[in-house]
Amino acid sequence: MSFLAGIGDLLKQYSAGGASAANSPAVEQHFDQVAQAVPSSTLAGGLAEAFRSGQTAPFPQMAAQLFGSGNSQQQAGVLNSLVAALGPAVISKFAGSAPNSPLASLLQSGSITPAQASSVSPADVEALTSHAETQDPSIIDRVSAIYAQHPVLIKSLGAAALTIAMKKIADSHAV
Repeated sequence: MSFLAGIGDLLKQYSAGGASAANSPAVEQHFDQVAQAVPSSTLAGGLAEAFRSGQTAPFPQMAAQLFGSGNSQQQAGVLNSLVAALGPAVISKFAGSAPNSPLASLLQSGSITPAQASSVSPADVEALTSHAETQDPSIIDRVSAIYAQHPVLIKSLGAAALTIAMKKIADSHAV
């Protein structure tokens, strides 16, 4: 069975030409089906579209929400990936702008353990991603790639974000 044969009809509901699926009570179920069928890079593209959308909360707020929904292992993975993606210059600027933040000292210490990550607040992650976005707007794509590995967490963003992601996925596959 090909990709489109498996979920093509489902994605048609979300494509530009399809009927509006935003109010569908099944959007989470549809997202689960699509997330299992598409490559994580495709899922990341849909999530990035939701992050950039004017119909959802700002990117830093959504990134913080995802962080808060994760377990300590996922949180550590996200923070370590952010450190790697941002690089030392951005980390230093963030640490300088938030010298009393526990997150700033963790970021400079190197690898963050799950125990350390669990002590980081979503508000600190929101501040970090806000700072990172002003330094390098492509951080949205990198954060999207990180969270594309955790589709269950993406569902915590709600129906509007899922619908935007599904529309992007549908449009990219021209179903």
